[in-house]
Amino acid sequence: MNDAHYHLLVNHFPIIGTIFGFGILLTGIVLKNNIVKNVAYVLFIVTAIFTAVSMGTGEGAEEVVEEMPNIGKQIIHEHEEMAEKLALVLYVLGVVSLLGLYTNVKNHSKAKLVSFLALLIAMVAVFLAKETGTLGGEILHTEIRNDNTTLNTGSEPEKENED
Repeated sequence: MNDAHYHLLVNHFPIIGTIFGFGILLTGIVLKNNIVKNVAYVLFIVTAIFTAVSMGTGEGAEEVVEEMPNIGKQIIHEHEEMAEKLALVLYVLGVVSLLGLYTNVKNHSKAKLVSFLALLIAMVAVFLAKETGTLGGEILHTEIRNDNTTLNTGSEPEKENED
């Protein structure tokens, strides 16, 4: 396995973990259930750890794919910039989740406030995760790019016979 394999192996968890964690935390808040909130907090903490691993494998993956046809450094750079923003938000969410776990276990008066703060951060993280994932997918999946100019091979598509 090369660095691109490792990156693909771990990079989906921060996206999926963030989305599931958001839903679980929202459910815990609506149901006023600290156990459900704690599940979300643990998921966010694990997501932050996977984010660090994913960021660590990103450079190696870039080296593998940047010289491939129809890739280009610009699209990789855009993905990398968005991933850095997402990573920062997920690291903060991981720390807030640790605080949330602590406040729930200690029945602290600020536990509810921490859960709403975590939900707000998770909402931002879901948006950034979607953007990061889309940009990452566009690197090799040229069919989902908004700008398909790199796909133009110079040949005209065949027209159907209109007889």
